[in-house]
Amino acid sequence: MNGSANKSNGAAAGGSAPLRLMEMRMPHFEEALRRGAPAIIPTGSVEQHGAHLPYGTDTYTAELIAEGVARRLGGYVLPFTPLGVTPIHMSFPGTITLKPQTFAALLTDVCESIIGHGARHIVVINWHEGNIPAMQMVASDIVRRTDARVILVQACYVAEEMFGHEVGGLTHGGEIEALPVLLYNPGLVALDEARGSSERSRGEAMDRRRRSKGISVPVRDIREIAPTGWYGDPSPATEEKARRLFTALMDRIADEVRPLLHGE
Repeated sequence: MNGSANKSNGAAAGGSAPLRLMEMRMPHFEEALRRGAPAIIPTGSVEQHGAHLPYGTDTYTAELIAEGVARRLGGYVLPFTPLGVTPIHMSFPGTITLKPQTFAALLTDVCESIIGHGARHIVVINWHEGNIPAMQMVASDIVRRTDARVILVQACYVAEEMFGHEVGGLTHGGEIEALPVLLYNPGLVALDEARGSSERSRGEAMDRRRRSKGISVPVRDIREIAPTGWYGDPSPATEEKARRLFTALMDRIADEVRPLLHGE
């Protein structure tokens, strides 16, 4: 990560182990295994987010939250693909999607590798709705075949529940997605280029329909929700607001996950 909020990545003050497995040396990982540290996997996507946010918005957000949660839980962050299951965005150039079975196979391999080394607690931090069915299938399979515990955190839904009313809801490309990227790396955000938001009422109505827990209607193309590819108002987003809201989000996730790690 490149943003000002992430300058402390790698080894923390006092010489403690890095947060990311990629930056650890073997003694760090062995010590993490001895104390039963949870493995944190961030999952997102590479898809268009209008002219004002980067293609990596979902992945950067998942990584940001994953590192914050790892810090609070004494865990470590596993490397994972930045790609997700996002066929509905393929009508806009630059989007890269995985098939659900490809995503599921990758997630299974990562989980099995870390379980094979002795890890028994895995927390998946997700910020992309298209990944959810594959994640759920993998988690169910892993807990059926091993003695590991897998906890799925749909961070986008937790954020919507906590402060959606303050940021205009869970919109695609709106404030709720601009905020974490500002915290990750403000240089990636161009709020002055946020023009062409699709009609909010239409976007919200279509999102309610596809997210319904009762009767839902799958979407073939994001243009069914937002003809311009995004909707919402990202302009109120600031780094200060991002820090306040996403710090609270990380605290909430860590507080709810912590007892689950111990079987409560």
